[in-house]
Amino acid sequence: MASMIMKLGSKSEVFHRDGQTWLCSTGLPSDLVVEVGEMAFHLHKFPLLSRSQVIENRINDYSSEDDEKCVLQFHDLPGGAKTFLLVAKFCYGIRLELTALNIVGIRCAAEYLQMTEDRGDGNLIMLSESFLNEMFGHWTDTIKALETCKEFLPYSEELHIVSRCIDSLAMKACADTNLFSWPLPENGIAQCPEGNHVLWNGICSTAKPQPLSEDWWYEDASLLRLSSYKRLILAVESRGMKPERIAGSVVHYAKRHLPLLCRQPSFRGRNHAAPRSLVSHPSDADQRNLLEEIVALVPTQKGATPTNFLLRLLRTSMVLQARPSCQDKLEKQIGAQLDQAALEDLLIPNIGYSMETLYDIDCVQRILDHFAHIDNEPLDPSNYIIDEGQLMGGSHPLTPMTMVATLVDGYLAEVAPDVNLKLPKFQSLAAVIPDYARPLNDGIYCAIDIYLKAHPWLTDSEREQICSLMNCQKLSLEASTHATQNERLPLRVIVQVLFFEQLRLRTSISGWLFVSDNLKNSQNPNGNLANAGNNTRVGAVRDHLVEADDIMERVSELEKECLGMKEELEKLVKAKRGWNLFLKKFGFRSRSKSIDPKTVKSCLLIQKNQSP
Repeated sequence: MASMIMKLGSKSEVFHRDGQTWLCSTGLPSDLVVEVGEMAFHLHKFPLLSRSQVIENRINDYSSEDDEKCVLQFHDLPGGAKTFLLVAKFCYGIRLELTALNIVGIRCAAEYLQMTEDRGDGNLIMLSESFLNEMFGHWTDTIKALETCKEFLPYSEELHIVSRCIDSLAMKACADTNLFSWPLPENGIAQCPEGNHVLWNGICSTAKPQPLSEDWWYEDASLLRLSSYKRLILAVESRGMKPERIAGSVVHYAKRHLPLLCRQPSFRGRNHAAPRSLVSHPSDADQRNLLEEIVALVPTQKGATPTNFLLRLLRTSMVLQARPSCQDKLEKQIGAQLDQAALEDLLIPNIGYSMETLYDIDCVQRILDHFAHIDNEPLDPSNYIIDEGQLMGGSHPLTPMTMVATLVDGYLAEVAPDVNLKLPKFQSLAAVIPDYARPLNDGIYCAIDIYLKAHPWLTDSEREQICSLMNCQKLSLEASTHATQNERLPLRVIVQVLFFEQLRLRTSISGWLFVSDNLKNSQNPNGNLANAGNNTRVGAVRDHLVEADDIMERVSELEKECLGMKEELEKLVKAKRGWNLFLKKFGFRSRSKSIDPKTVKSCLLIQKNQSP
């Protein structure tokens, strides 16, 4: 908005400065000295007392000797000497320019000096109020005026200038941009889509302004001080703004004022562009206080705030050592929408005092516990039962729990190589996800295999415990093939995998044979009525029968392998029992010794070569 210029007379500039003194050259000797701070104004009584009740009262109360000049002191005047100079010019009828940057100070000074309409029509209080009311209709100037209010507290609050600025900004931010199509301010000037014609009120005279996006006000709002920004967010929330829009503004504000947040490499460039420029880096204490205030402003509605932003806030709060209540709120909010998180954001480095592990496992555990507590989806087992086609193809229903299961399995695979990761913590993380939420267990199997490889010193009992976290029946064909050749798995688990693979193949063959029989029975016995469609189906059945022969051969091999393994197990068990009886008989104690998987594998190879 262009500045308002009020011409109250045709007088030229009569004020000039001499060091710390302002002089008024009207041709008459000065009879009044007004001291404001370190500045002295040599003025005349009549122009000032005719406009200000306070100045008149002070002059009347002043008692001087030897006809000395009257000296008044206004050291607590809002705005100080700079604002009083403008007030003095107004009293002398000199041209005065009101702008968004000086109007708040002038309004507060006019109130302080009681420049009401009782002292004359068109006094400074009325004129400044008129300018404010017009200024509130313009976004950019209202932002500027609001930022100056802090210098004039408590007068700016008592005169409700701050609250009126906030209400004006909130009303415009909540307005439907499709209805109003207000032009986007750029450096305080609204540019037309075509040409450079701009009117003082921001409306283009040559072309219709382009509609704005919903985030048009984020950049300007991010320039506000925290106290003003908080009041603006509370105001737009009370006016019913969508939580997603509020969250977008909070994200933009945080990225501008929290340098540590912007240093997160995976956060930049996602969902929201980085602000044009960042403020100077504040201290850790200031950043910690700012972060806690921003967390309090984050909308609590599920899904309103991006999960990756919440995780970045959580990571930054750990670095800045924010209050536990702040971190707890973030963990609960992340847990409520954990299904929207990405694996890279969940890998939070451990910066605690203990630092037992590379990543903060305990934090992720608490987030998972919150998710398990909040997630209230109905547990319908039929939604999680998959058939053979889904198991082979990898398709399964996506629910929040299944998405989090995939996320947890990926997280376990990332943290599994850490040699300091204890087995109980690994088990605790994996056990949060119920069995029905993993239609396929390939992910948890991969994590278990990585953990076993990184922890070769685990006992047989511990290997059994960690392998109990997966369901061998839910492994895909590829994972089952890998598991049967995995020497790190306990022998019992390998036998289970072989059994379920054999069962799955038998089920597949039975289904294909059933379809083949139905197709044969549906064919026309005369043969002359068979059409091209039937011939195509018969060809497909023949192909399935060829595949079935190959699968039957594989099933036969698996049965032989299972039989051989069972026999070897029985021999090993009998040998172990006999050796234990021998030791007990002669008074020796035997130590349990794990079965070497290589020995079992060699036995299987010998058994396979000996089979006809």
